[in-house]
Amino acid sequence: MRDWCQQNGHLVVHEYIEPGASANDDKRPAFQQMVSDAMMKPPIYDAIIIHSLSRFFRDGIEFGVYERKLLKNGVKVISITQPTSDDAGGEMMRRIINLFDEHQSKETSKHTSRAMKENARQGFFNGSCAPFGYQSITTDIAGSRGRKKKKLEINESEAGIVRMAYDLYQHGHDGRVLGGKEIAKHLTGKGLLNRGKPWNIQKIHTLLSDSLYMGDYYFNVRDSKQTNNAHRKNGSRLKFPPLLMRQHSKKSGKTGITRPKQNAAALGVLPTLLTGLLKCGICGGSMTLVTGKGGRYKYYKCTSRQNQGNHACTSGNLPMDKMDDLVLNRLAEKVFAPERLQVMMSELRKRMKSSKDDQQNVSTN
Repeated sequence: MRDWCQQNGHLVVHEYIEPGASANDDKRPAFQQMVSDAMMKPPIYDAIIIHSLSRFFRDGIEFGVYERKLLKNGVKVISITQPTSDDAGGEMMRRIINLFDEHQSKETSKHTSRAMKENARQGFFNGSCAPFGYQSITTDIAGSRGRKKKKLEINESEAGIVRMAYDLYQHGHDGRVLGGKEIAKHLTGKGLLNRGKPWNIQKIHTLLSDSLYMGDYYFNVRDSKQTNNAHRKNGSRLKFPPLLMRQHSKKSGKTGITRPKQNAAALGVLPTLLTGLLKCGICGGSMTLVTGKGGRYKYYKCTSRQNQGNHACTSGNLPMDKMDDLVLNRLAEKVFAPERLQVMMSELRKRMKSSKDDQQNVSTN
C-alpha cells in the first residue's frame, strides 16, 4: 500500500494497524479511531487506502453505511487490489464484491466451527490459553495446518489455588464467611496470584462458577458476537480431568458448590439513584453501592477499590443519602429554576395543542 501511494502521488498521513481483528463487525479500536479521524471537519485526509474491500468490512450493509458516511465528509475508500470507479457502476461493483466477501466469510466460519466441534468431541482443547488450574499439552496427533492437537491437563501449582478459593467460599476463614472480594484479597495478600496478576471479584466469580473444575467442559455455548444469555447455544458437553470433588444438593438436586445464604442487602443488590452515573474522582472508575452493619448503612464506593482492594484506589466511601440529596438539590436548583420552568411549560402546551390537533384530524378523517 505504501508503494501504491508513492506510485500514485499520494502522501501517507497516518497508518492504522489492527493485526488479527475480524472485519465482520465494527468492534475494532483502530477502525473506530480511523473513522473518527476521517469525520473531523475539515477531514485530515482525503482517502482511506485499503488492500481489499474485505479488509474494511465483510458485511455489505455496514460497508455501505460507513462508505456513505465518509463520502459525505469528503473521504473516499480506495482498494488497491479491487479498483472501481466513482460512478453508479462502480458502486454496484463494490456491492457485488462485498456480497461475495460476506458469503465467503460465512462459509469459512461454518467450516471452521464444524472442525472445532469435532476436535472438541474427540476430547482436544481448542483454545490458545488454558483455563486457570490447567495447562494445554501438545499431543503427537496432527491437527490442521501442520499443528499438533492439544489436551488439557491439571497444573498442580495452580490447582492448589483453585481448591483454596473453593474452600474459602464454602467454609470461610477464621470463622468468617468470605465473598468474592474477600477471597480475592486473601489470595492476593498471600502472593497466590492469577498468573502474575492480582485477583479481583470478577475473576473469582468466574473461578467459582465454572463447571470445568468438576470435570464438565462446555464448548460452543455462547455466541461470541453477543453478550447476554439470550444468545446462548446448545454446546457440546465434554469430560476433562476434574480439580474438585462433585457435590450434590439434596434440596435443589443441582450439582455444584454450596455455601451459607446471604440476603440481598448483604450483597448490595438494592435499587440506587446514581448507579451507573457516578465516577470516581481519583481513578475514573465507576461507583457502586456497598453496605455496612448488615445493610443499615449504604455507601457509594469506587469499583476499583471494591474489586481489587484498597491498594487499587485511595478514594473513600460516599454516604448514599448525603450524595443523593446533594445531587437532587443541585438538580432542582439548576433544572427547575423559574426561567427554565417557563420554557418547559411553554413547550408542553405546544405539544399538548399539537397532539390535540392531530387527534381531531384523525377523527375527521
